[in-house]
Amino acid sequence: MNDDDKNKHWLMREKTIRRLWIGTTIVLLATVVAGFFVSLPGHFNVDGQFWFFAAYGFFTCAVMVFAAKALGFILKRRDTYYDD
Repeated sequence: MNDDDKNKHWLMREKTIRRLWIGTTIVLLATVVAGFFVSLPGHFNVDGQFWFFAAYGFFTCAVMVFAAKALGFILKRRDTYYDD
């Protein structure tokens, strides 16, 4: 660990970021693989597939991010809003 990493918050260190990416990828892959071994009864044909919950979670998260960006665009104020 170099001197720059010692002064950073632990979540901002390159080593920690890499470990978080690897750990998150492993957990997500384990979740998808577990779908092969666990039989979840679905109400419709598509939600009984092993990939459905992973895809549904991904697309739901993406929609929430875009909705938050749109809401921020609508609600934002000028930089000089409070300068009177």
